[in-house]
Amino acid sequence: MQWAVGRRWAWAALLLAVAAVLTQVVWLWLGTQSFVFQREEIAQLARQYAGERAEGGEGSGRPGSGAWGSEGAIPGPRTGAGPDSAALLPPPGLDHELAFSRLIVELRRLHPGHVLPDEELQWVFVNAGGWMGAMCLLHASLSEYVLLFGTALGSRGHSGRYWAEISDTIISGTFHQWREGTTKSEVFYPGETVVHGPGEATAVEWGPNTWMVEYGRGVIPSTLAFALADTVFSTQDFLTLFYTLRSYARGLRLELTTYLFGQDP
Repeated sequence: MQWAVGRRWAWAALLLAVAAVLTQVVWLWLGTQSFVFQREEIAQLARQYAGERAEGGEGSGRPGSGAWGSEGAIPGPRTGAGPDSAALLPPPGLDHELAFSRLIVELRRLHPGHVLPDEELQWVFVNAGGWMGAMCLLHASLSEYVLLFGTALGSRGHSGRYWAEISDTIISGTFHQWREGTTKSEVFYPGETVVHGPGEATAVEWGPNTWMVEYGRGVIPSTLAFALADTVFSTQDFLTLFYTLRSYARGLRLELTTYLFGQDP
């Protein structure tokens, strides 16, 4: 009996050691990668097309210098949801579809050969962590992605934990976030960026007509397990599963083609 218990502990220790080594290998691999996009670049472009020109606005609570309010101050994330919280909502920025169109044009200008062509852009439902939204993938590789995300109806659920850093810059609507280990939530508005670090988990809620630009950097294939879990085991919407995998495959194909043959003139 003692031998069996000792064997289990040995296996557990071996698995922990393998996980530790794998984690080190992954982070060393990420350290050697050359990334196409930068988080600050994506956030700045999104803020521009959300009608916000603040120097602050990365989920820090610092007021910006944009075009909201009589003094041009943009509200930072607010805590809780008091009875007057609805009165604190700022007016919407640029129409999200127009903002997305302009953003895509600008990203193609800045990074030719790294953004999918119009005929391969597709809005696809995403069911994960109990929430439902839609995404349109613009760029994807093994180590980073850029996509448009949002919901027309509003949704809430679990953020997921990832071997990646994910940042969302809001174009329209509201993003509520309840961080693990806290007892109060924060509210983010158009022009602000919400950063979700590797290994973190939060509760998330998006109001109706909330749309954003998302940038992820890390081990991107590892995020697919969470992103597709509800689709496979709950909704069983296998057509959406196909659309999602096809979008990612198209992004990988574009990156491989650009790497091998260079960008189109």
